[in-house]
Amino acid sequence: MNCWLMKSEPDAFSIDDLAARPGKLEHWDGVRNYQARNFMREMKKGDKVLFYHSSCPEPGVVGVAKVVKEAYPDFTAFDPESKYFDPKSSPDKPRWFMVDIQFQKKLKRTITLAELKQNPRLEGMQLLRKGNRLSVMPVAESEFDTILAML
Repeated sequence: MNCWLMKSEPDAFSIDDLAARPGKLEHWDGVRNYQARNFMREMKKGDKVLFYHSSCPEPGVVGVAKVVKEAYPDFTAFDPESKYFDPKSSPDKPRWFMVDIQFQKKLKRTITLAELKQNPRLEGMQLLRKGNRLSVMPVAESEFDTILAML
């Protein structure tokens, strides 16, 4: 089993939005970065996910989810009405993929980016590397456990 961190802007899709979905699950669409897409293609059913709110006053880890469906073509890329439309992607030759995730829990509080940066056990974490803006990235199991222990 692997661990991941998935970022979302809370005004676009928050941990509360995920918790409110039928079955507490949703597809993770709209990823348009090749490296993040490749990470999603590595995800396996049952993998653990840290849900991270970004581009907000207090960015940080806000919840936990799990992967419930492995990578499949992102159908929003085929829809000319979608903000994620990509004319170079087609059902025959999909360029973009998504996974389905399911809400597991909302944390009692946000574990902020500032807190993560201050924890010496997380100094090698990909999220904390300078210039890292990926919306999907791997997390070592030890990092996952360290973050949840910060509550």
